[in-house]
Amino acid sequence: ELLERVKKGGGENAILRHTQRNKKVFVRERLRLLLDNADFLELSPLAGLDMPYGDVPAAGCLTGIGRICGVWCVFIASDATVKGGTIYPIGVKKQLRAQEIAMENRLLSVHLVDSGGAFLPLQSELFPDKLHGGRIFYNEAIMSAMGIPQVAVVCGSCVAGGAYVPTMAEESVIIDKIGTLFLAGPPLVKAATGEDVSPEDLGGARLHSQVSGCSDHFAPSEEEAYECIRNVVSTLNCEPVPEQDREPDSPLYSPEELLGLAPLAYSCTLPVKLVLSRLVDGSRFQEFKATYGTTLVTGFGHVEGHLVGIVANNGELAHDAALKGSHFVQLCGQRGIPILFLQNTAPQPAGPASISQAHSNRLKAQASMMAAVACAAVPKITIVIGGCFGSDSYVMCGRSFSPNFLFLWPNARVALVDSQHFPTVPPAGEWTGEELELKQLKANAAHSLQIDGFACFICNFFLQLCCFYCAFKPVQFSALSRLEEESSAFYSSARLWDDGIILPQDTRKV
Repeated sequence: ELLERVKKGGGENAILRHTQRNKKVFVRERLRLLLDNADFLELSPLAGLDMPYGDVPAAGCLTGIGRICGVWCVFIASDATVKGGTIYPIGVKKQLRAQEIAMENRLLSVHLVDSGGAFLPLQSELFPDKLHGGRIFYNEAIMSAMGIPQVAVVCGSCVAGGAYVPTMAEESVIIDKIGTLFLAGPPLVKAATGEDVSPEDLGGARLHSQVSGCSDHFAPSEEEAYECIRNVVSTLNCEPVPEQDREPDSPLYSPEELLGLAPLAYSCTLPVKLVLSRLVDGSRFQEFKATYGTTLVTGFGHVEGHLVGIVANNGELAHDAALKGSHFVQLCGQRGIPILFLQNTAPQPAGPASISQAHSNRLKAQASMMAAVACAAVPKITIVIGGCFGSDSYVMCGRSFSPNFLFLWPNARVALVDSQHFPTVPPAGEWTGEELELKQLKANAAHSLQIDGFACFICNFFLQLCCFYCAFKPVQFSALSRLEEESSAFYSSARLWDDGIILPQDTRKV
């Protein structure tokens, strides 16, 4: 339901205005015209939902990975039906993440620019800091120096900072009567100089392709613009990805069954081998140290024909499991084998004695595995298939450890602590022995108020103590509900703490 809502961009009325009044092509149709077979992996589609400043569907831009003329590319496509193309802080973050993916994987970058510039009321979250809007242009320069091609289509208004994106690309196309490029639009020119000027005269397609030279190609229509970009890509001297000689083997168990295996409760851990048997080719898995550190499953398998090392939680990450994981990650690094992390931890409550013993046993082992994961110079993909809490998130290549991609199943929960083990206060009416004693002391102190001044002091002290307890109780319950909300997969994905929520049955395809 959320994905269908996001696919409508700014809503049906905004799409009609975009396509009929403004004579533009909707952003998803643009991608259909640009990409091979219109088949692509969309990244972070739920970004921007339920933000403090309101809904910004898909953060106002579509990002993802697809192919053009057989060449893999990262695309960043503005959706002008959302807030008129205005850029919000979450939109900047999404574009920066797409550029990061392009740099890490050395992928061609394609910009479809239709931007209204920054949302000025939030300028303090868009402009001044290191990872704000200006970083987009910095990344373009760095990518060019790295030899990563970048091309752009001006398929709408490019105002203010948005004007730099196509001008810093290696080649750009501008569309007649639709594409415009200027730092300040006609209204600001009117306010500053009193001069009336049309968008076309100020920064239209003919001006920039014939006079300023900001654009390298002129396109009479959107369809011709995307055909032109495809021709440009064919001349970039990028090698198309070769097709596989044969189809990879399907798992012996249907991947569709993964939907029923997704854990909903975190009081117990799902045996992760049930997931692996529906994920790897032919359900063939060469396990490493099968009988040692069994709360972590490690081994080699193929996914869609690609050899990967798999590190999968099978319970709480104990001392032996962390040592085993460290060893296996180092093996993958030495052999140049990509690593797939499947996070699914279910912490168990422990008493004070066992807490001390567990920490002393596993702290050094987990630190060793963290170092191995951080230093492994191979591609790393992390999928949170269940609960992931506390330090296990770092050890299993969470966001802080910069995996190449991080995806969540819809049931995933990521938090510092499990909300089920969060300390709680009993509801009103359910008093323990100590609380009953506190009530009795309060009553006695109030009675002694009539006796002497010292009793008055005691009475006031207990009254303040009871008031503090009553005030603290709703705060604690509020913290618990907030933890529940903030640990959900949808809260995470809306803020771009991951690269998107995927359905369990689509895990192999992704």
